[in-house]
Amino acid sequence: MSWKIAQIFVMPGRPDYEQLLRQAGADVTLTKRMCESEDEIIATASDADAVICSGPLQPLNRRVLEKLVKCRLLQTTSVGYEGIDVAAATELGIIVSNVPDYCLEEVSDHVMGLILACTRKIVALNEAVKAGKWTSVASPYIREKIWPNLARLRGKTLGLVGFGRIPQCLVPKAKGFGLHVIAYDPFVPDSVFETKEVVKVDFDTLLRESDIISLHAALNKNTEGLIGAEQLKKMKSTAYIVNTARGPLIKTGELYDCLTKNAIAGAALDVTDPEPISADDPIVKLDNVIITGH
Repeated sequence: MSWKIAQIFVMPGRPDYEQLLRQAGADVTLTKRMCESEDEIIATASDADAVICSGPLQPLNRRVLEKLVKCRLLQTTSVGYEGIDVAAATELGIIVSNVPDYCLEEVSDHVMGLILACTRKIVALNEAVKAGKWTSVASPYIREKIWPNLARLRGKTLGLVGFGRIPQCLVPKAKGFGLHVIAYDPFVPDSVFETKEVVKVDFDTLLRESDIISLHAALNKNTEGLIGAEQLKKMKSTAYIVNTARGPLIKTGELYDCLTKNAIAGAALDVTDPEPISADDPIVKLDNVIITGH
């Protein structure tokens, strides 16, 4: 029996799923189309037996799922699946599957890159040189705006909010730079913290003691808006916050207010709320914010 598969998330560098499935002995026909709207998904996948998607980035709500009349499997290529109405899928007899070990090295590498960009002022120094302001003590811009905020990583404390696969992968990289690592995650057993030689702390302790906070929590009703004005006020004024998890973990407006008042040193965001973020959004204009495009 031949199975029809719709790949509705198509990006460069993705595997050739049809070839992989055929190598595994499956008789499949695969249709590829990058779908961004509900109607595009329905038009492409309405008669598919299985759908390969990106759960956080595509609208797979009840309306769409009810139109996928033959579908029995939704395979998201990501760790997160918050864009999929799992309850509706379950009701309709559709299995939802994710990839728990997707991009562990890549995301943890990116976190380290953002930490270095913040503390070593790599983006600001690059822009300064390109603007004709070489890194010399003779330059008031460098002397007054950049040098005072350069920080050595060794001996600093990195606080991880969430201690799943990606932050666990980050730990040896951070320790290689001499960072002391603490983490908050009420759902991870103490034995995991002990194995990774990471200190388990409560949330308030992490906020107070960290020089860099990196967010790795899943997005759900309990974590949406996890970081707002109340939490930011507990951080050191010299601290940075890094978010490579999900944009809505942070209340963007409250982060903006905090950054404009220099209540914390800066932020590095690979995810935003909304996403994609507008180039006219006020937070994009701030000198103490680095943003990369998820």
